[in-house]
Amino acid sequence: MGEFELIRRFFVPLANKAMTDQLVLGPGDDCAIQRVPEGRDLVFSVDTLVEGVHFPANYSPFCLGWRALAVATSDLAAMGATPVCFTLALTLPEAQPEWLADFAQGLAKASDNFGIALAGGDTTRGPLAVSIQVHGTVTQGSAIRRSGARPGDLVCVSGPLGAAGAALDFLGATDPGVDQQAILARYHFPEPRLVLGQQLVGRASAAIDISDGLLADLEHILEQSGVGAELDAKNIPMLPELRRIKGAAALSLALTAGDDYELCVTIAPDRYAALAPEAQVGLIIIGRIQQESGLRVTGAEMTESPAGFDHFGGSV
Repeated sequence: MGEFELIRRFFVPLANKAMTDQLVLGPGDDCAIQRVPEGRDLVFSVDTLVEGVHFPANYSPFCLGWRALAVATSDLAAMGATPVCFTLALTLPEAQPEWLADFAQGLAKASDNFGIALAGGDTTRGPLAVSIQVHGTVTQGSAIRRSGARPGDLVCVSGPLGAAGAALDFLGATDPGVDQQAILARYHFPEPRLVLGQQLVGRASAAIDISDGLLADLEHILEQSGVGAELDAKNIPMLPELRRIKGAAALSLALTAGDDYELCVTIAPDRYAALAPEAQVGLIIIGRIQQESGLRVTGAEMTESPAGFDHFGGSV
């Protein structure tokens, strides 16, 4: 199958069903056209998933389609953005119609769920890799950044941590048990916290999505904000399935493992109290921002080094 037939057959239908008033022109020209409404800022981010680094060989193409878009769209959630469109760069060892059909189905399912339209992209031959650039908008000047945390702010997360990291042990399982299935679902089908992110615009002081591990990603907020933090280990949320499977090692995974794509948020106590009930429910308080630099965890007996994922081997 040639490149243009591949695009026409599997990806143009996905784009044509999702045109919006902001996505003026999709695939078929040299560029897509996005119209940014007056009073809005454009926010965009790009992520690449590489076979053997971010997902195993022979990974489900349906899961890969969902996961690739979720990973990228999670960055929009962290900024409080409303998704608009995305572009796809797909590198394939060969064009296999069955694989492409499943991948396009997973991508389309995620696109529908996240409310984001395919605007265009590119395909080429080579080792399997998926690059997705996402575009969204926020009210002008209101994007949530990493640099706004202040002493006294609460540190919160949007959901249970560590399960996606634990799932790496079971990706090759042919008949996973019930607990293992719950863990695997967190890896295969992450859910960007888009609605929560939008509810936090003008309220949260800082936010980041947890891709490389809670401690590593919170450290980015602390560095850019010039503050420190103390977390209470007993408040770190974890799935009961993770606790049953990993026992004492569950906390280390919740603090250091990546791929959860929950939000880590800092917010002043009075602004937290003023949140809508559904937003409060979506945020679990795990600590506080402090003036003194550094990141401390009380009540934690770590079984692993507290370092997150780094593509080039160092701790982060």
